Amino acid sequence: MKADDYKVKGTIKLQDVPTHEDFGKKDDLEDELDDVSKDLADIQNKLYAHGKYAVLICIQGTDTAGKDSLIREVFKNFNARGVVVHSFKVPTKNELKHDYLWRHYIALPERGKFGIFNRTHYENVIVTRVHPDYVLGENLPQINTVDDITPAFWDKRFEQINNFEKHIAENGTLVYKFFLHLSKDEQKHRLLRRLNKPDKNWKFSAGDLEERKLWDEYQACFEDAINNTSKPHAPWYIIPADDKPTARLILAKILLEELQKYPDIQEPELDSETASKIEEYKEQLHGEE
Repeated sequence: MKADDYKVKGTIKLQDVPTHEDFGKKDDLEDELDDVSKDLADIQNKLYAHGKYAVLICIQGTDTAGKDSLIREVFKNFNARGVVVHSFKVPTKNELKHDYLWRHYIALPERGKFGIFNRTHYENVIVTRVHPDYVLGENLPQINTVDDITPAFWDKRFEQINNFEKHIAENGTLVYKFFLHLSKDEQKHRLLRRLNKPDKNWKFSAGDLEERKLWDEYQACFEDAINNTSKPHAPWYIIPADDKPTARLILAKILLEELQKYPDIQEPELDSETASKIEEYKEQLHGEE
């Protein structure tokens, strides 16, 4: 597999994109993922020492798409100091006093670190588009009723998001966006699993079933957002998500392939004075009583 196999480079229709791929046995996939995760962790260490790039990984998908477990498994070999995960929920009162991108901007990773957005700024053109009354909570000028939220409003948001991502990319943040493409049948299976397994019951919410009724609306909004915002500086990748081990491996391998395109991400060289005295420093340490 190659990253380009999953990258969105033109207009797509989600119904034509597969939600399932078979890469082999689960144990083999998990072993390969462990190897890829270690390679990514090595790059993360170099990125931290290099200190000139940040990496932003955006993960979107429907409920039960496997976002949490994917993050846990793909990044399990990372040094905790070099990766920060943000899971964006319903905006707080304080967040609603700012523009919708504010809470995402202040959560961006600093140079040298990986930042993972579990749900992202795209909630503001997906969930709010399915439920436009949520926009009213932002208390925006000229938006007094749902009728004021026209198609031009969403076009402007796409433009703002593109500008936001272009700005951070031009200032050293490498942006990779992943849509976990789950089938409706597989979501049904996973929701039933939550209900059938007592230790998974806590994950279930009756609201999940209400949102499931809006499946087609959500798919249309995901599709529109992807088509309007997949750019060379911030590409979207559509990951078949019906099989969790396969989805994890695909995402990890895409990241590894893309990050290997930056050979300048290396540990900095020692200054000449320190390098010339390494043996002396060793002797000092060995000579300690």
